[in-house]
Amino acid sequence: MKTTSRAGPAGDYDRIAKAIVYIRDNIREQPSLEQVASHVGLSPYHFQRKFREWAGVSPKRFLEHLTVDYAKELIDDSANILDASLELGLSGPSRLHEQFVSIEAVTPGQYKTKGDGLEIRYGFHPGPFGRMLLARTGRGICALVFVGDGDPQGEVAALSRLWPGARVSEDAPGTETSAKAIFDARQAVGQKFHLAVRGTNFQVNVWRALLKIPPGRAISYQQLAAHVGRPAAVRATANAVAANPVAYLIPCHRVLRKTGALGGYRWGTDRKRLLLAWDAALAN
Repeated sequence: MKTTSRAGPAGDYDRIAKAIVYIRDNIREQPSLEQVASHVGLSPYHFQRKFREWAGVSPKRFLEHLTVDYAKELIDDSANILDASLELGLSGPSRLHEQFVSIEAVTPGQYKTKGDGLEIRYGFHPGPFGRMLLARTGRGICALVFVGDGDPQGEVAALSRLWPGARVSEDAPGTETSAKAIFDARQAVGQKFHLAVRGTNFQVNVWRALLKIPPGRAISYQQLAAHVGRPAAVRATANAVAANPVAYLIPCHRVLRKTGALGGYRWGTDRKRLLLAWDAALAN
């Protein structure tokens, strides 16, 4: 599978996203490859090639992963994924993401003072799922958000509100290496992503549980609540998922409604569909 195009120009993502939205809106008509290619302004040949370079699979195979039926299969197949991971000591595929990413919460003192004395540097970078803001402290990545066509400075302001005691400054060159490695398997080899997050104990427990869901799998909010020891706190668990400050690396996109419906996603359900399909391509 090619990896160079995965972290290619944001324009590639824009075309692919446009294609996905078109197919979603016309799913009952099952648009052909020619129709979708025409909609994004490419020949069928170039669209198929670009899509395969970007996703690693054909458009037809990729789109199979975007259906509600596939989402339901994910829930059914993954019903006991966390139980199995715990019983196996997190060995096998479920261990991969935890080896790739680790979460370290701020100290109680830093949480209380809201990051007083910390220095946070951030940068805006292109990626296969649109433009993103990546921020890090000396201890690790503290924020990764998809900006898209939204307000980039609004995201900077939100970062400052989350860490009001920290010194926040722009440093795109300093965050570029991490930004490129996240969606490029070749650059990620041998690299471990350390996350330095600020959240309540409950939120951090939920985020750690999310790391146990391997690519190509998903669980329901109810299952997630049970595995953090709060089976009756489904709404609180969903709120903790929504408060995730680090997109993709903390894979909140892998949590669905028990019906198989996507549920909400802070950065848009279209992007959530893409991330789930991306996961499936990687897992395959």
